[in-house]
Amino acid sequence: MAISVRHLLSLLTFLLSLSSFLIPSHSSIDSFVYGGCSQIKYIPNSPYESNLNSLLTSLVNSATYSSYNNFTITGSTPQDSVYGLYQCRGDLAMPDCAACLARSVSQLGALCSQSCGGAVQLQGCFAKYDNTTFMGVEDKAVVLKKCGPSIDYDSDLINGKDAMLDSLGGAGGPYRVGGSGDVQGVAQCVGDLSVSECQDCVKEAIGRLRSDCGNAVYGDVFLGKCYARYSTSGAHLYSISHKDFSHNEGEKTFAIIIGLLAVVALLIIFLIFIRKVFGSNGK
Repeated sequence: MAISVRHLLSLLTFLLSLSSFLIPSHSSIDSFVYGGCSQIKYIPNSPYESNLNSLLTSLVNSATYSSYNNFTITGSTPQDSVYGLYQCRGDLAMPDCAACLARSVSQLGALCSQSCGGAVQLQGCFAKYDNTTFMGVEDKAVVLKKCGPSIDYDSDLINGKDAMLDSLGGAGGPYRVGGSGDVQGVAQCVGDLSVSECQDCVKEAIGRLRSDCGNAVYGDVFLGKCYARYSTSGAHLYSISHKDFSHNEGEKTFAIIIGLLAVVALLIIFLIFIRKVFGSNGK
């Protein structure tokens, strides 16, 4: 009786997909922003697939206690190694972060089936993996740009937007919010960037907002390792600084994810034990 560990790890992908039906969806956390996959494919049931499943398991597990983390699963050959990270929006509580990450990993599995690299940005979180390392590498390539219709001339609103963008572009941490009243903005870097790299990336994103979106009622610019967004007069659908789940919903979501991880861990332990028993009897 041959029971492969990679088959057991594949079970987690199924359970994570199942969790998307169990975890309540809130558009401001879970709605899809963008995604992409590499053209290079891995061979099904290969060591790379096993390592990828292990990496995605680590990402989801880590999101229950940390808003950012990165992992490397080293293979027996360089081609079998996989690198990955995730980043939750800076204002999310841990249950919300974990719920968002579980959904993003489920979407990665559906969107990037058998791809050696993939990335998904939801409103509340970002996840990425690849077979070549990208950790600590600054990336200012434009991934997504979206601008709303132009504002009817309103000097107070336009000046407020410019002042808010100036504030976001000033020195700050990896997650920044600014503005008040009718003008709001948010910017965030992925946690593997240094302070200076984060500052450089955010300034680039804000510069593109100014040049490409002009006086639009809202603007989004997502670069490879950071983003900057703004909204005026409630024109945008996303909310910058409120919690999307109630306290009770967050606790239920957290319990669901922990329960799924516990079930997977127990199944892996049990089936590996069975594998050893049958292996010893077959000698």
